[in-house]
Amino acid sequence: MKKPKKATSLKYAQSYEAPIVTSAGMGYIADRIIEIAEENKVPIVQNKELANLLVNVDVGDSIPDELYDAVAKVIAYVMDLDSLIEWGWEFNGTLGDIRLTFSFKHE
Repeated sequence: MKKPKKATSLKYAQSYEAPIVTSAGMGYIADRIIEIAEENKVPIVQNKELANLLVNVDVGDSIPDELYDAVAKVIAYVMDLDSLIEWGWEFNGTLGDIRLTFSFKHE
């Protein structure tokens, strides 16, 4: 039996103590989370293990301490790419064992 797709979204600012889960779901809800991210040109990180853990965090709660390192690596990488986003940039590759897909267009 095929396992349902899982997705979460996170919100983070440097003033936060930790990233906050802003949405989480499986199946159709996961598809909508991904669709909305794509529509808004939000970076999408594909990591099944991380999604399996984050989908159990209540929406509005901070990520658990044990996920800080994994999430921090992704956030740091995305922030490093920020200057490239301004001009339009696409990336489809990996960061360690994490699959990353970005598509940004300068408008």
